[in-house]
Amino acid sequence: MAKYNEQFKLKVVRECLKGTESGRSVAARHELHHSLVRGWVERYRVHGLAGLRRQSGTYSAAFKQSVLRKIRDQGLSDIQAATLLGIRSSGHIAKWRAQYDAGGIEALARKRPGASMPHKYPPEPVSKDMTKEELLEEVANLRAELDYLKKLDALIEAEKTKALVGKRKWSKD
Repeated sequence: MAKYNEQFKLKVVRECLKGTESGRSVAARHELHHSLVRGWVERYRVHGLAGLRRQSGTYSAAFKQSVLRKIRDQGLSDIQAATLLGIRSSGHIAKWRAQYDAGGIEALARKRPGASMPHKYPPEPVSKDMTKEELLEEVANLRAELDYLKKLDALIEAEKTKALVGKRKWSKD
């Protein structure tokens, strides 16, 4: 997804607000989708320049639930709610609704899968006081391990090929 700076967004919004041409034509001239430009204009009307600034951070489960409740109580669309509440994308709201419907407030509190990276320990350093014979033995072991893995890969590929050939139906032409 392309990221546009605040000055560019403001320039496009001001062109739309002049009223001399439609939002679609302004969007086309700048090679943007008209819905993106329409969103910028609406956020600018509601929040001013702050509506065009990039946002970062996460939303709490309580905030997500309050947004869904406000949409239900006031009959807002996802786009209207995102604009009014300063949410980056109305797509977030659709995801929150699906999560809430599937698992309630607990589902809204869960972190997204794969968000945290597992800690990787650095490899053990090679002992510097190994003799030449120990180093040669280590190299031989590593070569043998590599050969074994290559043969294993070749066997797996051969089995895949054999399975594919067995599935083919040969024509009688």
